[in-house]
Amino acid sequence: MTYKNVQLRNYNTFGLYSIAKEFFTFNTEKMLLDAISEGKLRDKNVLILGGGSNILFTDNVEGIVIHPETKGISFEERNDDRVIISAGSGVQWDDLVKWSVENGLSGLENLSFIPGLVGATPVQNIGAYGVEASDTIVKVRFIDLETGKINEIKGSECSFGYRNSIFKQELRKHFIVTRVWYSLSLHPVLNTTYGDVKEETDRLGGTNLPNIRQAIINIRQRKLPDPSITGNAGSFFRNPVVTQEELAILKKSFPDIPHFVLSDGSAKVAAAWLIEQCGWKGYRRGDAGVHPRQALVLVNYGKATGKEILSLSEDIKSSVENRFKITLCREVEVV
Repeated sequence: MTYKNVQLRNYNTFGLYSIAKEFFTFNTEKMLLDAISEGKLRDKNVLILGGGSNILFTDNVEGIVIHPETKGISFEERNDDRVIISAGSGVQWDDLVKWSVENGLSGLENLSFIPGLVGATPVQNIGAYGVEASDTIVKVRFIDLETGKINEIKGSECSFGYRNSIFKQELRKHFIVTRVWYSLSLHPVLNTTYGDVKEETDRLGGTNLPNIRQAIINIRQRKLPDPSITGNAGSFFRNPVVTQEELAILKKSFPDIPHFVLSDGSAKVAAAWLIEQCGWKGYRRGDAGVHPRQALVLVNYGKATGKEILSLSEDIKSSVENRFKITLCREVEVV
C-alpha cells in the first residue's frame, strides 16, 4: 500500500518529526514485486525503513519510504546438532530471539532486547555481549528494487564486518531484504564471558538459555533508556578500531583506556569511555543530550530536532578527536 505525506515520528526510536512524501508498506513479496513491475518505485529516491532504531531524521523525506511488514518464522532444516530457521524481514527482532529461546535453540540469546526488525540484522550485522548476527546467518533473500529480481546470498558471501555488510556497501539502497535464515544450536554453548552477564545469570539462579536472555534484558534495561520514554537510537557511535602501534601510543598517556584485542591484532577501543573522558556523559543542550548512564547513547528528551542531535554529535566527535586523535564514526544513519 502507498500513502502520501506520512508522519514518521512513530517509525523512529528518536521520536523525531519527519514527513515522508510517499510511504509504501508490503506484507508479502508479491506486493513488493507488483509495485516494482507497475513502476511505482521507479526513478524515486528510496529510503528503506525498518524499526527506525538506527536512524536520525534531520529533515522531511522527499522520496519514498519503504517499510517491510513481512512476518512469519519457520523451521527449515534440522539435524542432530543444529536447526536452520527463517524469518520475514518485518518480524520484530526480539520476538525472534524470544521464540528461539522458548524453542531451546541457542545462538541469538545474547542479542536479546535489541530494537528493530529482522531485515536489519544482516544489513547492520548487529552485535552485543560477545555475539554478532553474522555468527548465525546462513542465507539472506533480497529483491532488486529496479528489476524485481529475487536474489539469495550465503551468509559467508555477505562481507560481514563490524556493523557492516554487503548491504551497506555494494547493495545499498537498490535492494531490500525480505527474509533471513539462521543456523541455531540444539546443544547450547552459552556465552557469559562479556561484561556483567555471568554475574547476572548467577543471580538469576544459574547459567541456562532462559537466564542468559533475562540477564541480557536486565542489563540493557539498567544501562539503556527505554525509547518509548526517552527517544534514542542506542549506540550513536561505533567503537573505533586502532592498530597495535596506535594503541601503544594511547596507553602511554591513558594507561587505563578500555580496549579489546581483535583476532587480526588490531584493538577495539570503548567509544563510551572516550566520550565520558571528554566530559559529555549526562550533558544536555536543550532537549538534546547524552544519557547519564551510558555516554554512547544520545537522547531526545522531548522536543529536540534531528539537526540539534546531529550538531551535538559533531561536537562530541570533535572533542574526542582533539583529545585522543581518534575519529569516531556514527553507527546511526543520518537522513
